[in-house]
Amino acid sequence: MIDLHSHILPGIDDGAKTLDESLEMARIAVADGIHTMACTPHIYPGMYMNDGPGIECARFRLQAELVGNGIPLKLVTGADVHLVPGLIDGLKSGLVPTLNGSRYFLLEPSHTTPPPRLEDSVFNLITSGYTPIITHPERLTWVESHYPVFQRMVAQGAWMQVTAGALTGAFGKRAQQWGERFVGDGFTHILATDAHSTGRRCPRLSEGLEVVRRLVGDAEAQRMVVERPIAVLENLSPTDFGLPQKEASRPSAFGKWFSKVRSLP
Repeated sequence: MIDLHSHILPGIDDGAKTLDESLEMARIAVADGIHTMACTPHIYPGMYMNDGPGIECARFRLQAELVGNGIPLKLVTGADVHLVPGLIDGLKSGLVPTLNGSRYFLLEPSHTTPPPRLEDSVFNLITSGYTPIITHPERLTWVESHYPVFQRMVAQGAWMQVTAGALTGAFGKRAQQWGERFVGDGFTHILATDAHSTGRRCPRLSEGLEVVRRLVGDAEAQRMVVERPIAVLENLSPTDFGLPQKEASRPSAFGKWFSKVRSLP
């Protein structure tokens, strides 16, 4: 499996605090069946002043530690990005990294307040050539009054990422119910861990994936943790892999990805 959302880099945001914690998170991920993980620390002006070059340096250092400790986890670069002025310019310049240099990037809305002109902003990002993957909508306090907004953004071309732990109740009943609705209604493209630690928010996908299988079947579950993540890392067209569906078949990108997974920078 591939995990496209994690805070595994040590000491860079509110995720792993130490190298030892990062290494233990990596061991947990590998034991769960994850072979590739995106390092996606927050970029939030005034709080987490990360940027693309800094994140890549931190990823490179942690990858070397994983190799030295015999942990077979491949790391790629990304970020958990907030909707702020100048975002498109940041994406174009590389100060705001996309996932593995692709058109896809993680977009985190405010947990407590719906961003003004959210739909227009997402539309502008899409028309600029990017595919925002909106992170954990099931956990936002304002999802009840804005569910149709998320549906419309999917129709525009945005993707949605539900947190695996939300589906197992790790974030409470409310997030669990909304996570099941996003998945069951066909508005979830990616399942990810959003891992921050070795505790409650650890990098495990498998238990949440079992919930997805019950809701939409094996084929769609596989697309959320293998095929669409491959499409992201290979920068394939979102129109080829985008629309969630129950027990339907899609062309596979497995061969191309697995032939080069070990050679990614």
